[in-house]
Amino acid sequence: MSIAPTSSSPSALSMAPFRDRLVSRRACLQAVSSGFGYAAFAGLATEAARADSSGPLALKTPHFPARAKRTIFLCMRGGPSHVESLDPKTKLSADHGKPGRSGTGKLLGSRWQFHKCGESGIDVVELLPEIGKQADKLCVLRGMTTDNENHPQALEQLHTGSFQFIRPSMGSWAVYGLGTENQNLPGFISINPLTNLGGLRYYQSAFLPAAYSATTIGDANRPSKQATVGDLSNSRLSPAAQRQQLDVLQSLNRRTADLTADPKVEGLIETYELAFRMQTEMPRVMDLSGETKATLALYGADGGPTDTFGAQCLLARRFAEAGVRFIEVTHSDWDHHGFLSSLMPARCREIDKPIAGLLTDLAQRGLLEDTLVVWGGEFGRTPDDPTQDGRGHNNKGFSMFMAGGGVKAGHIHGETDEYGYEAIQGKVHVHDLHATMLHLMGLDHERLTYRYGGRDFRLTDVHGRVVSEVLSHV
Repeated sequence: MSIAPTSSSPSALSMAPFRDRLVSRRACLQAVSSGFGYAAFAGLATEAARADSSGPLALKTPHFPARAKRTIFLCMRGGPSHVESLDPKTKLSADHGKPGRSGTGKLLGSRWQFHKCGESGIDVVELLPEIGKQADKLCVLRGMTTDNENHPQALEQLHTGSFQFIRPSMGSWAVYGLGTENQNLPGFISINPLTNLGGLRYYQSAFLPAAYSATTIGDANRPSKQATVGDLSNSRLSPAAQRQQLDVLQSLNRRTADLTADPKVEGLIETYELAFRMQTEMPRVMDLSGETKATLALYGADGGPTDTFGAQCLLARRFAEAGVRFIEVTHSDWDHHGFLSSLMPARCREIDKPIAGLLTDLAQRGLLEDTLVVWGGEFGRTPDDPTQDGRGHNNKGFSMFMAGGGVKAGHIHGETDEYGYEAIQGKVHVHDLHATMLHLMGLDHERLTYRYGGRDFRLTDVHGRVVSEVLSHV
């Protein structure tokens, strides 16, 4: 961590002019250009936060007993085709080539077969054989809907509940409501995040305190197995020298806190302290060298097309095991307007083994029962084909799946029409998904509010219902 030295004693400084130049915690974090940088500071707190109920990341009591202590969200950016993954349509195949509803293309039957998998008999496309073996762990939502069919807006609503205004991420809301279990790691981590199409907004805390923003690792535009947090170490200063620098800065911060009684300054103090300790904890958790060959092979993190995403899923398990509250892993390029015949198999091949490995590993370690895993994209695809080898956007009906964390295993909820155009039974809007996810984590989405600008805000706005039909009663 690099902090500018000072030649003056903090006790000798006059605070009168300094008070006039006070900046907000958020502005200070964003202005930091050395040391860890803003991304490494966001989502952090100190040991004191656990004991101090006013600390932003203090461990908090849920509204009711939680079924899931943590969530892993596997975001498939671009909108995976539900009729080529989890929602088979025999009528669509039978009417292949007939005019579609859009008027711009013909009906396109799936090129790939579906198989009934596990004792539950859940239909999974042949392109996902390893996930098919996990069918009895899955709760498939076939009646998903959302409000917008454009990628940026739909992705923003999936993450924040709104596509019209900047709002906190669902990960930020979860950490705001529950705090963090690990005082040396962020509460919210995004692996391989989107950085274009407004992507960074998907992981920010917006009007919530900056501590609830995600710490980001890597970039979806340049996915890498070796991605890490920027400026996580200091090549110039020893830990002892960094500690001396930080002590000088913190003395100024504490003086300011005493003068202003501003909780944002207290939060900044806590953030810097944990950022200092994070230098040791974060690299340890991110180091996969100690994993066995068998574990790497389980995730497909041992080479080939599954290598990068497999390592990211393994990293998600390691963060979950270390006490991180909300982990997101992004996989891009599911926007198949064309070249569906080649792109769909390639994308499925990249995720199949890693996701099956994650579910298997969590179950073997006893973590799946209190870890909620959610898979899906911002919407689905149309049954008709406007390009002769692709599908358009479909926000009126698509599929996602959940696993672990208190959901029914080996269960299908919802249904689209005979072609897959729209949900007709068991509809689950994105607001309902958010309400259900929060419920499983012990939070009432109607009570989890934050007052800003004269009104109370929540992740689900004025919408959302808990989808009780998918909750396990065991």
